[in-house]
Amino acid sequence: MESGVAVWRTQGWRDQAVGWLDERLAAAGARRVGQIEEPRVRPWSTVFAAPTTAGRVWFKAMGPDTAFEAGLYEVLHPVVPDRVLTPIATDRERGWIVLPDGGPTLPDGAALPDFLARYGQLQRDLAPHVDALLAAGVADMRPAILPARFAEALRLIDGVPESIAALAPEVADWCARLAASAVPASIDHNDLHAGNVLPDGRFYDWGDSVVAHPFASLLVPLSMLPEAARAGAVDAYLEPFTDLGTRAELRDDLELACRVGKIARALVWHRAVAAAPSDFADAPLATLVALAKPSFTD
Repeated sequence: MESGVAVWRTQGWRDQAVGWLDERLAAAGARRVGQIEEPRVRPWSTVFAAPTTAGRVWFKAMGPDTAFEAGLYEVLHPVVPDRVLTPIATDRERGWIVLPDGGPTLPDGAALPDFLARYGQLQRDLAPHVDALLAAGVADMRPAILPARFAEALRLIDGVPESIAALAPEVADWCARLAASAVPASIDHNDLHAGNVLPDGRFYDWGDSVVAHPFASLLVPLSMLPEAARAGAVDAYLEPFTDLGTRAELRDDLELACRVGKIARALVWHRAVAAAPSDFADAPLATLVALAKPSFTD
């Protein structure tokens, strides 16, 4: 199935997408009661909304690099149905999904720590389903494969300083240590911030997700929290994992996971900005260069 901005802006594609939406709504016992709202077109996806007898719904079509999100919901919802939106329809082959409107997200990042333990438990619940996550097309960023991913990032991202490339032996050592952690791999949302969390404790917008050491998920939220709030956020997040090690051991794992998690984050950024010119064009390089910093708070 062809995709991309040029395709998504054609009337033929739009008619096909709206026709599928109407069919899936009918299958779910609902129907549209108004016009499709103006689509939001990005290089990696397009989104439009529709009023229906079941409330407002959102249709999302993903590009080839993020099409896995449709299949990912087919894994997420059966395992953690109370922590994700319930998909109305999915199409793995075309990378299409219909979701109900979840309402407003958290008003600001200050509220996010209250939801981190719930997110951590989601990761614990999904850890036995890593094979299904990978089969859905979620990128493999587990510690054992991250040295190869680091080499990939060095090839893809322009302007990487020699000092960063020279970290390859240390990256391999960090990843080996993290691979020996008692904490199993799971989903890493990879963009966990207040705008992707609903006040009822559901998490959404999973298009940046990877399979990784779960603690890498804190890379983004900790970078957005004031320093005084970070220790409490870490303690809250680690609560569901306390049977797997001492607090000190878990914090060491978290520090390491957030550091090497910058490799996955840089590649996700590269995927996003490579599709078209972007205000975030410098993000892949800046994220990879940050690998030289020892703290997850940097």
